[in-house]
Amino acid sequence: MQSTFRTVIDKRYLSDPAHSIRWRKTIDFIRRSSVSATDTAKGLDLGNRTPLTAYLEQLFGCLFENTAADLDLASLDGSFDVVTAFEVLEHLYNPLHALLEVKHLLIGHSARLYVSMPLRKPLFLASPEHFHEMSRQSALSLFTRAGFSIVRSEEFRIRPLLFYLTGLKPLLRAVFEKVQIYELIAP
Repeated sequence: MQSTFRTVIDKRYLSDPAHSIRWRKTIDFIRRSSVSATDTAKGLDLGNRTPLTAYLEQLFGCLFENTAADLDLASLDGSFDVVTAFEVLEHLYNPLHALLEVKHLLIGHSARLYVSMPLRKPLFLASPEHFHEMSRQSALSLFTRAGFSIVRSEEFRIRPLLFYLTGLKPLLRAVFEKVQIYELIAP
């Protein structure tokens, strides 16, 4: 039986215009952080390397490692000033495990975890590749349980405006489809 869940970054994923919009808005969110490149010597981007990873390296002025381990089960090693988990947690069976592992990787008073994920949508709009699409309250509960505090958060849409005018389902996405992004610390 073939899995319907995407496990690799492929050309189909990279060619979706929604990703370039999401990456631009993600970088804009990080630019407004109080953390600067001078505070960052080493970064970790959870999941596969994407064009966003290269943007993060430019923004923070350091190299970013990527994970190759099963984030539902693996122990993570190392120490990092910044860790990112963009569009990762919704693909995990156990996002709490991954966050607890990340918490032990962060070093220094200015260490940050940046997380983005889709805001929960009605089931008929949910991605078949996601195990968990969380409401704001569910995400806040998850972060609190993992020992993180929220520095700030935002929400944004990821589709070009004209996309939402192409049919009923796209129009519903204009109402329900948003990305939630967080800047977190582990006090």
